[in-house]
Amino acid sequence: MAKLLDKQRYKCALAAMQTVQAIERAIPVLHSGPGCAQKLSDGTGSSGYFSPNIFPCTSINEKDVVFGGAKKLESTIENALKVIDADLYVVLTGCIPEIVGDDTGDVVSRFEDSEKPVIYASTAGFKGNNYVGHEKVLDAIIDQYLEKSEEKEEGLVNIWADVPYQDLFWLGNIRELEKLVSEIGLKPNTIFGYKRGIDNIKKIPKAQFNLLVSPWVSLTNMKKMERKLGIPYLHYKTLPIGAYETGKFLREVGKFAGVDEAKVENVINEHENYYYYLIERYADLFLENRVINKQFSVIADAQYSLGITKFLANDLGLVPAKQFVVDDTPKQYREAIAEEFKNLNYDLQAEVVFETDSYKIHKQIKEHDYHGYPLILGSYYDKELTENLKGNYLNISWPVQDKVVLDDFYVGYTGGIRLIEDIYTVAVSRFN
Repeated sequence: MAKLLDKQRYKCALAAMQTVQAIERAIPVLHSGPGCAQKLSDGTGSSGYFSPNIFPCTSINEKDVVFGGAKKLESTIENALKVIDADLYVVLTGCIPEIVGDDTGDVVSRFEDSEKPVIYASTAGFKGNNYVGHEKVLDAIIDQYLEKSEEKEEGLVNIWADVPYQDLFWLGNIRELEKLVSEIGLKPNTIFGYKRGIDNIKKIPKAQFNLLVSPWVSLTNMKKMERKLGIPYLHYKTLPIGAYETGKFLREVGKFAGVDEAKVENVINEHENYYYYLIERYADLFLENRVINKQFSVIADAQYSLGITKFLANDLGLVPAKQFVVDDTPKQYREAIAEEFKNLNYDLQAEVVFETDSYKIHKQIKEHDYHGYPLILGSYYDKELTENLKGNYLNISWPVQDKVVLDDFYVGYTGGIRLIEDIYTVAVSRFN
């Protein structure tokens, strides 16, 4: 019997076009039906040098379903190379060409001698969601473009976090992770955002190690790079938000990279002194509002649900109610992620629910006694629910319709302060 899925919080695998778009001067070439790019792009913040409205697309139709769309794909790639000034062309497949059996790999292989690299990723919607699609794009770069390097650059570290555009704060977060890693003496290398692109992609094989900051997304990519390119990896499961987790993060990265422990501690102390200076100034406000918001729930992907839960519990001493992970986390990762939710200070533990159906999530929130006004951090889908419960609401996960983010971030010490500002701005506004 068919089941209804109410307001899922992810897109299909073809939305990996946003992963490509986040690589400067890389362009997706879509082998799909017409309209996919427009439907899968976000309404704000998705224009730029190449916007979804100009992504090359085969726009396959009924005739191509019968006779195949390989010729149309070949001409689309050919013309894209002629008229679009890009450094990397990534062919992404939609549902129709994969159902009818188009050999996309064979077509793309005809362009292996072109001046600019052309690669492809299998991103049909039935292959999974855009988190999986993101991994497939990285796989395509690893398998079809990168080669193992015997030359290693001391201190160079590739940083990988969550999915660009799906994560509202992707640009600011990755820049702040770069900054933190730089402060302990390492040289960060990332491929997403401003002035990152094909040159940084070429540096990947020369890195001392890969740093993955994510509960599960891209873990398969790290393992592949270890096998194929000989790059070891450090998997840090929790997005470091605030003083407690960021200090822990820097110590672990420093230890893995062989950085002098005293240098790492000096960086941590300098940040913590200013962080707690700001916290002390508003201690009365935080203590007062702990009475108002005794318990909280986060409704987001694994990265934000885990990272924000640890931050609110460990740094602010708030008590977690049920936490919801909505990214359709593969089953093999769920147990390890659930254990991380139990690893909180003050003997606190958070129950985590892996759920993609908004109706079921909202039902559980309505049935829970928050012992006061609930604090709900989630997507725009959760705004009306929180208002009905007379709670405090903050939009931190996709879809986002009441917030514009250019390069804001929640990572690190500064990111923790910004998240506190956002939460308590909402809390105090209810009295004015």
